[in-house]
Amino acid sequence: MIGKQIAIMFIIMLLGGFCGYKGVISRTGLKQLSTVELHIVNPLLIFMSYQTELNSRLLGGLAWAFALSALSFAAAIVFTTLVIPRKRKDFDIERFASVYSNCGFIGIPLINGIYGQEGVLYLTAYITLFNLLVWTHGYMVMKGEKDFSAFLSALKNPSVIAVILGLIFYLTNIRLPEIPASSLELVSSMNTPLAMLIAGATASQTNFLKAMKNSGIYIVSGLKLIAVPALCYGLMCLTHAPELVVMTLTIAAGCPVATTGTMFAVLFDKKPERCSEFFAVTTLLSGITLPLLTAVCVKLF
Repeated sequence: MIGKQIAIMFIIMLLGGFCGYKGVISRTGLKQLSTVELHIVNPLLIFMSYQTELNSRLLGGLAWAFALSALSFAAAIVFTTLVIPRKRKDFDIERFASVYSNCGFIGIPLINGIYGQEGVLYLTAYITLFNLLVWTHGYMVMKGEKDFSAFLSALKNPSVIAVILGLIFYLTNIRLPEIPASSLELVSSMNTPLAMLIAGATASQTNFLKAMKNSGIYIVSGLKLIAVPALCYGLMCLTHAPELVVMTLTIAAGCPVATTGTMFAVLFDKKPERCSEFFAVTTLLSGITLPLLTAVCVKLF
């Protein structure tokens, strides 16, 4: 099933790549589409995943998801810090890229297509910790110094706000009326095609031949797409958590490099073109690694 879902997403991404190559989606348009995706569509999908009946099984699964997300990020941060030494010229952006995945753009549509709203519900735990950590640990890694002031920015992130509001509505058993709920569902259903069009258009601006000459591409790809999710999966299996939670978080950890790295690289003058290459190459390779990773993990579980 995951192979079918990735194939569907890959075709849409190819269409996005064609639009980016032909200029149908310009650089300005790409930024505007990304803003719509990150600030409206993605948060709405997260919020709507909480518009379900309150029951102890889902609540227990969500608690597991938060705990295992924390475990996964801790393991990834320690592991990549040990594997990527400071002597490497681009150690900071390589460490960042190896830890933080595109769990929003790629993860949400993929999990939604495979496991539905319950999978997205568990994924919100991973996304919440991602947003908190990327603006603290990730921010400091890219900046090269300690600075906790960005933590407040993480709390203002639309995805985090969507999780908080969603949890409040879920725990108080508040459900939206049919008409507004249907309207928000329609907007949130734009997530997969919009995210893939953006990913394809972004990748079309990358020189892949030049990117493949950089050894960092192979290190980051190996860590982000294989080693880190495999490590996280192994640790999560030791906890005897529900299979759906473990598989959802494994896929989230195995998603391609986060686009946030490019934004930080521009902010701190840390080779944004290299970060874009990490994103583009791992996005394409994930079409192969994610189905294999999932198939192996399901078999082992």
